[in-house]
Amino acid sequence: MGANDWGTYHWTVPMKARHQSLFDLVRSGLLCVTVALFAACGGGDDGKPAVNPPLQFQVVSFGDSISDVGTYAPVAQLVGGGRFTTNPGQVWTQDVANFFGGTLTAAQTGGYGAPVRNHADGLGYAQGGARVTDPNGINFKANGLGALTVPIATQLQNHLSAHGNFNDGQLVLVQGGGSDILIHADAVVGGSETLGDANQAVTLAAQQLAAIVGKILQSGAKHVVVSNVGNIGVSPLGVSDNSLGSLLTGMTLTFNSALTNALQTAGIQNQVINIDQFGFINDVLAHFKEKGFQVSNTGTGCNLQLLSKEIEVSSLFCSPKTYTVPDADQTYMFADEVHPTTHLHALFATLVEQAVQAASK
Repeated sequence: MGANDWGTYHWTVPMKARHQSLFDLVRSGLLCVTVALFAACGGGDDGKPAVNPPLQFQVVSFGDSISDVGTYAPVAQLVGGGRFTTNPGQVWTQDVANFFGGTLTAAQTGGYGAPVRNHADGLGYAQGGARVTDPNGINFKANGLGALTVPIATQLQNHLSAHGNFNDGQLVLVQGGGSDILIHADAVVGGSETLGDANQAVTLAAQQLAAIVGKILQSGAKHVVVSNVGNIGVSPLGVSDNSLGSLLTGMTLTFNSALTNALQTAGIQNQVINIDQFGFINDVLAHFKEKGFQVSNTGTGCNLQLLSKEIEVSSLFCSPKTYTVPDADQTYMFADEVHPTTHLHALFATLVEQAVQAASK
């Protein structure tokens, strides 16, 4: 998803012509942990239970636009953007890092014409548009003229080259596959790929992601979160066309099933914290008003017409001046046709935080 992710395509024209408009929108876009443990030690001077000091972890993140903390910020910030959400809001990986006592910044910045720079203190490797292993991600252009889309496999290699193995004090967040799904769905719609070939390709991508998780574990990581892909078919992009929605949901299920099977086959599924982003999105949609939203998947928090005047029609370049309504970051589920708003990111982060805490007991 890299921006891949819950989706990045805009289809509002007949199916055949949608191939071009899909990529127009796609171009615009997959432990620093402090766990508070309370124990009644029965012996404080004031008679109150003693509070154990929090455990400290450091967050390292790999993925696509759903997890990207600011790869393209040097250019996007010029118009008030910076991340694939309702800026200046954060994405879930940042929220998780904050919850557990730390921060998360980009390991590499640049693209869209800005010089590419590596940051030794940045552990957020996720990049909008990134695929699992293929460097030709969504809106990729050579020499940093478009999105960088460094694939997740290379993100991991870059981290290991710069920092060596992981340690017990780190929480590793892994999320990806959405960009692969979107690119192959686009090929199906455009007629250059059969559905069978597309499903075979995303199955391979899922198996490759599982292998990446295995390498993370082999490299010393003890706390690893692995998220599957959210239901792209029920995003504003997916509900814009029933056939498209069915295609995206089906391909997402294919990827997620292959990921689960590959983790099980490798014998590592029980060694990681599995997060069901697909089920999470479906649940929030079914109870969106209870979750504090006013608009589910029938609109976008960023005004896409106003964004058309920016660099690209993507939440990457969205800011309060291009919100649909002033509080869109809290009242809409989706920032653009596939990316979550600040509020939806926060809810997903809470799910992850709770899972990490439960696994740490």
